[in-house]
Formats: sequence, C-alpha cells, structure tokens
Amino acid sequence: DVIDEIASAIASVPGVALLDRELDADHNRSVFTFAGSPDAVVEAALRGVGVAVKRIDLNNHTGVHPRIGAADVIPFVPIEGMTLAECARLAERAGEEIWKRYELPVYLYEASARRPERVNLENIRRGQFEGLRQDVVTDPERRPDIGGPGLHLTAGAAVVGARKFLIAYNINLNTPDVAVAKRIARKIRFSSGGMPFVKAMGVPLASRNLAQVSMNLTDFEQTPVHKVFEAVRAEAELDGVEIAGSEIIGLIPRKAIEMTADFYLRFENFHPDVVLENRLASALEGRGLDEFLNELAASTPTPGGGSASAAAAAMAASLGAMVAGIAGFSRQDFDADRFFLAEAVRRDAAAYEEVVAAYKRPKEERAPYVEAAFHTATAVPLEVAEHSHQLKERLETLSREAPKKVASDVEVALHLASAALSGALANVRINVPFIKNEDFRRSVEARLAALETE
Repeated sequence: DVIDEIASAIASVPGVALLDRELDADHNRSVFTFAGSPDAVVEAALRGVGVAVKRIDLNNHTGVHPRIGAADVIPFVPIEGMTLAECARLAERAGEEIWKRYELPVYLYEASARRPERVNLENIRRGQFEGLRQDVVTDPERRPDIGGPGLHLTAGAAVVGARKFLIAYNINLNTPDVAVAKRIARKIRFSSGGMPFVKAMGVPLASRNLAQVSMNLTDFEQTPVHKVFEAVRAEAELDGVEIAGSEIIGLIPRKAIEMTADFYLRFENFHPDVVLENRLASALEGRGLDEFLNELAASTPTPGGGSASAAAAAMAASLGAMVAGIAGFSRQDFDADRFFLAEAVRRDAAAYEEVVAAYKRPKEERAPYVEAAFHTATAVPLEVAEHSHQLKERLETLSREAPKKVASDVEVALHLASAALSGALANVRINVPFIKNEDFRRSVEARLAALETE
C-alpha cells in the first residue's frame, strides 16, 4: 500500500511518466524512476517525498541497505535537453522545498554538494539514521545543508543532488557466506583501491540464502558492466565460489547493453523494458496509429473509451507543440503532456484488464483485488482529465498569441482536448460507484468537482 501510494503521488503530476518501480524485501528498499519536464519532475519528487514522510517510520524500519531517510536519496539525472549543472540547480530548489513543505532536512550531494566531503553519498550516510541523529546533536560538521539541525523524528533526512546516470547492478554469489561478498566488494570498489566509478558492498539475501555484491556503477562508459562482472567472477573463484546470476535494479541506458551482451552477463531479469531509452520511446511514441485503430475497432473491451480519450488528448498536445514551435514559443509543456498522455493510452487499457483479472479470482478472495483494480481504473482517466483540462487552458492562451496561419490547428487541438476531457470524466464517473474505500472515493470526488466547476 505504501509503495502504491508513493507511485500514485509521483504519477499524479501532469507531464511526468513513471517509468519503473522496484522493491526488494532483503534490502527493504524501493526505487522509482520517472521522467518529464524539469518543473514537473521536481513536483513529482516532492509529492513522492511527502508520502514517504507520512507513511514510513525509520524507528521501525530495518534492511541490509544503508539509509538515513524515508525518502533516502533523490537524484536528478539529465537525460535529454538538460545539463548536469541545470539538474544541480533543480536539486537545490527541490531540497529547499522539501524542508519548507515537510520540515525534512536535506543533504546535498554529487554535483549539488556544497562541501567536498559530501560529494560521495557514503560519507553522508555514515552511521545511518540511528547514528546520524545522534551526531547532528554534537557535531556541527554532520548537520544538514538545508533545514535541521536535528533530523525528522520518523523520516530522518533526504539526500538530494544531481549526477550522471547510475547503474544499480548486483551480482549474486552461489554461497550464503556474506564474508565472501564483503571481501570481493572491498577488492573491487574504488574507495578501497579498486575499480574507478565502482561502489560496492557485500550483503545477505536471506530470501534466497545467498550472498550478494551490491554495486552502483557511476560511470559505465569508463568502467563497463562486463569488466565489473569479470572482476567479481575472478575474485569469487579465489574462494571457490561461482556466480549465481546478476540483476539490474531500475533502468539501464541502451549504450550499457550495447557494450555488454545480456547473455554474457546472465541478467536474471533482463527484458527490453528495463532499457531506459526503450521505455522513454514507448511512453513518447506509443503504438502505431494503424495498430491502435485496429485494436480500438476490435470486438474486445480494451482498448476502449478511456484509451481513446487519452489518444485524443495526446493529439491535442502534439498539435500544441507544433504550433508553439512554429510560433517561436516554448513547446516544453506540450511535449510533456504528449509524453504523459501517450503512455496513458496503454495504462488505461491495462487498468481495465486488471479489473477483469480481479473478477476472475475465486469469489472468497477477490474483494481486495477488485478494489485495488478499480482504484487504478479510476485514477488513470482522472489523471487524463486533469491533463486535458490544463492542456485546454494552455491551448486557449496559445490561440490568442499564435499567428493566424495556424489558427485552425489550435482550434482542432482545442476540440480534441475538450473531447478528451469529457470522455475521461465519463470513464471516471462510471467507476466511482464500485469504489468501497471512502477516503479514496472522497479524494476522487473532490478532484472531479474541481474539474467540473471550473
């Protein structure tokens, strides 16, 4: 429930696509990857942090992964059209707002660091939550960069910064002996004299009775994944231990895969959707129009009206981006909407299929699954409606400022956005009666009322 609430908070921001989420019981840690325009990504991060502060109490939290905060680390990463310096400024802005909204102290790291010793995340995390909350009382050198001086009583502190793309990569050893994993980690990590751009630690995987070398590769172009794999394998052989497999946490850039064949690395969880650019392309481009129209016309319930509404809104945003470009205005917000709405076409169909699957469960156990499915099936068109409403406002502004030669394009975009808004609202209303959770229903009804009264 906590993970779902954080994911929903992130995805609720117009212009943001939640690309991936990972959770691991042994590490007791979750990773969310989302992308979009700068302002939207900052707001999404803030909303996710807000849920983490509310729902996670570090006094009752344990796991093998180091942490100082419920929202432990929030890195801003330049993917396209952004520089690292611009991301560093975004991170600092986000840090100030995190303290202002939630009274959660913030440490700045990597490209955003204000002090040299805080460039490296491990220096900030030294002692973890339990040790740091004591240190900040007596040692001014350990106090946060923003807020404080004490930590939040339950949520600790957040580490916020900007960095290049990082690959979280773990290698599982065919032994339960954590001492082997720790020795290998010391040997290969840069801080102990090992490989550049490699951070590593040895941890137990209790769920599988294995030891793991858990790593962050901070510059895969300088130290490629396959070189790290070979180094770990060579060290493990010295202890008579084989590699059980390796795994990617979160997403990985296409170039890293191109540098290293997936079969050679024995990725346990490799599939095309863990490639960052593939997921981004899917979110931006969606499916081909012919394919989508054929599926829409088929005698199957999905895709249906919700997907069609999202597609109409995506076309409206695309026209807005075109007109803004021709007129010499910023097209960033229209591109962000296009990004989100193209992905919503797929998400809406998947949400309805989740409802169908829930009803296929045995009657005595289906209730919580049906409720969760209707939450998703309601949330997706509601987000489309909110995006469409904001899109209409931007298009109306554009229609007053754009040259006459593109006036008809803006008018078409406005009609599409209006149709999308009406269609999405219809899909929300039809689902509301099936929602049993009163808090969620009230939240939906309040958001509906806001849209219907404006």
